[in-house]
Amino acid sequence: MPAGERVRANKWCKFERTFSNQKSEIRYIREIIYGKKRAITYWEITTDTETMPENSTSFVMTNLQGNLKKTLGDLYGLRTWVEYGFRQCKQELGWTDYRFTNFQHIERWWEIIFCVYTMISLNSPVFLSLNQSRQLETGVQENSDVDFSNHPQWNHEYGWKNTLNNLRLIIQPLLLFWLIYPWLSIFPNSHLLLGFNHLIAAMNQFKPSYASG
Repeated sequence: MPAGERVRANKWCKFERTFSNQKSEIRYIREIIYGKKRAITYWEITTDTETMPENSTSFVMTNLQGNLKKTLGDLYGLRTWVEYGFRQCKQELGWTDYRFTNFQHIERWWEIIFCVYTMISLNSPVFLSLNQSRQLETGVQENSDVDFSNHPQWNHEYGWKNTLNNLRLIIQPLLLFWLIYPWLSIFPNSHLLLGFNHLIAAMNQFKPSYASG
């Protein structure tokens, strides 16, 4: 800060922090001003203004405008879900598992990971319900003769990992086919090849949760 300016903290304001399960708790927030007020503002959020517990006190910098005393706490709470989403990319999809040294190749790997992450997210229960509503509005229904959920390893529960498991089952026939295909040129088996073609054609009837167009 320029010489002569000082740091000052406004009074604590009580607000109601609402969580994703719709439960709420009382929190406290105050603005910290470094010299003159600028477009970027600084805030402290805590559960106890006296002890300022480390695990429940946050220092937030933001460029959001308006009366943030009632809204910033809930907005900052979304950070947990953002971090959770990136953890899925890193751990489940292999965000950091690339084996490249060229940055262009690393970027390409990241692009693949995010495409897969988007595909899984779009097949989550929230988007499934949105797609069903759109089909009812347009009168268009997607019909398939194949009930994919009959697979013995199909996961019928909700959740990101459950969707990932089921999508992996959908693409398994194609992956297995290309693994075994080179051997079919050495040991020709027309019945096996025809069986794979029928299986892959059936899997291609799977429709994503989101409608195109």
